[in-house]
Amino acid sequence: MTSLAPVLQGFFSEHLTRSGVSPHTVASYRDTFRLLLCYAHDQAGRQPSRLELADINAALVGGFLDHLETTRGNSVTTRNARLAAIHSLFRYAALRCPEDALLIQRVLAVPLKRHDSTVVSFLTRAETDALLAVPDQRTALGRRDHLLLLTAIQTGLRVSELTALTCADAHLDAGPHLRCTGKGRKQRCTPLTRPTARLLRKWITDRHAGPGDPLFPSRAGGHLSRDAVADLLARYLPAARQACPSLAGKHVTPHTLRHTAAMTLRHAGIDLATIALWLGHATTRSTDIYMHADLAIKEQALARTAPASTTKPGRYQPGDSLLAFLENL
Repeated sequence: MTSLAPVLQGFFSEHLTRSGVSPHTVASYRDTFRLLLCYAHDQAGRQPSRLELADINAALVGGFLDHLETTRGNSVTTRNARLAAIHSLFRYAALRCPEDALLIQRVLAVPLKRHDSTVVSFLTRAETDALLAVPDQRTALGRRDHLLLLTAIQTGLRVSELTALTCADAHLDAGPHLRCTGKGRKQRCTPLTRPTARLLRKWITDRHAGPGDPLFPSRAGGHLSRDAVADLLARYLPAARQACPSLAGKHVTPHTLRHTAAMTLRHAGIDLATIALWLGHATTRSTDIYMHADLAIKEQALARTAPASTTKPGRYQPGDSLLAFLENL
């Protein structure tokens, strides 16, 4: 057996299991190494099962990351997520393959790629209303899609959290809320408005759904996939853009609906710490993006500042010979 195979198998079957990471993290890591092994196979000309740990050196990892961006068209964020998975594997290998310490150190030294931070995209009230009006609620599929989009916009659940919901997770009596398990296996409750709770209660009753049935089932009755949610959103966007032209300039994804929920709370004056708890963020650092995106708050701050006319006009004149020397450089 090669040196790579037992390390990779131990990483998944022992390390990740003991660490208690979520199934979504395991799936993401699995996809990373499947892509990496296929790339290494193309470069080294050997089957993945015959690759050595030494074959996955810093140069190959660098070429793989470039391949993700240039050939597969992945974003810098995805590239960095793949590299984080590789780093995790090599930190695990460092304790088990001391003979490859130099190789491992070089791979761990491959840096994340810096990139420009963009302002988050979210939907306005008019854009939200236009999107929710598109699904045909006279059909069961239309009612499901309308409720799924409404729940996503109101609760800000991640797509994986939304698709994993069962009917038992929906508490629709007094104090209606949804209970979900998010990143890091952290459980949280997200409140629902009473109109949304009534619609969900009727949706469950009309389907005669049991507690273990998916809240938003696929045509076959199982849980929807992430791709299925993205597809249904893309299917409704053209009609929504016709009704609300401002949507035409926005790239709308399922995660945009999560941003919309956060910005709705922000515009209502909710503090960032509460929004972080609502969204299931570990710290408010991840929630700071909504402060940058909130132009209304920046305009309010600008309105409170002193008018420019109160400042005396004129060019700055240094009052010291040394400062004058520096000014004239």
